[in-house]
Amino acid sequence: MSNEHAGGAVTVRGLHVRRGSTEVFRGLDLDIPHGQITGLLGPSGCGKTTLMRAIVGVQKVAGGTVTALGEPAGAPGLRHRVAYDTQAASVYGDLTIRQNLRYFARLVDAPRTDVDRVIEQVGLGDQRDQTIDSLSGGQESRVSLAVAMLGTPELLVLDEPTVGLDPLLRNELWGVFRGLAETGVTLIVSSHVMDEALRCDRLLLMRSGRIVADTTPDGLLADTGTTDPDAAFLALIERDAHAATEGAASDHPLTRREAREERRGS
Repeated sequence: MSNEHAGGAVTVRGLHVRRGSTEVFRGLDLDIPHGQITGLLGPSGCGKTTLMRAIVGVQKVAGGTVTALGEPAGAPGLRHRVAYDTQAASVYGDLTIRQNLRYFARLVDAPRTDVDRVIEQVGLGDQRDQTIDSLSGGQESRVSLAVAMLGTPELLVLDEPTVGLDPLLRNELWGVFRGLAETGVTLIVSSHVMDEALRCDRLLLMRSGRIVADTTPDGLLADTGTTDPDAAFLALIERDAHAATEGAASDHPLTRREAREERRGS
């Protein structure tokens, strides 16, 4: 696969997104490098999914630019180079796991041998001939992840791929993610489980539509003086809230007394 294009894997400049009367992003900028696992972390509702949708080109934006692998997000040329696994499993309930994977493999021109490979990678080898409707929610999510892993995507965008999974399977899937990154694949993985932050190469921590930290796992802990990611994130939230309060206070109009004192001093 070819990763040799100018800039990073993803470049976002001045992104504005509105959803109804809510402004989700107000001029967001960020860069995501090639061949790494970038963790997109933060509480529910902070904008993680909206950002991922913008990166794969399915989110309506009010302004700004999003570039993926050197092309505008959603460009036809990215169809086989970018894969997206949503929170809601996008598979057919009346088909078996194997039938679903064969169907999607044809859509993305993936070799037929990929079907068994990705089924094994997500730990569903023993269930390959079961229908999707007979699976648990966690198993269904793994089938959707397997679909995203078909072929040789250069950029994998995974929206909370390990939610609802047991610790053993989560650990196995993170091993798969690491193996993909070592072959040069760029992964963007969202989560609200902070211990997964330590498994990433780079971290983007979000709050209320803003990037409050762009760092590494070691940098996160060192910057906050903490020993675990949950405490680190809480420290960053408190720091961000304090900065926002100070900023609001500095922008507040002068009281009458302060105004009089300022005029005397001028």
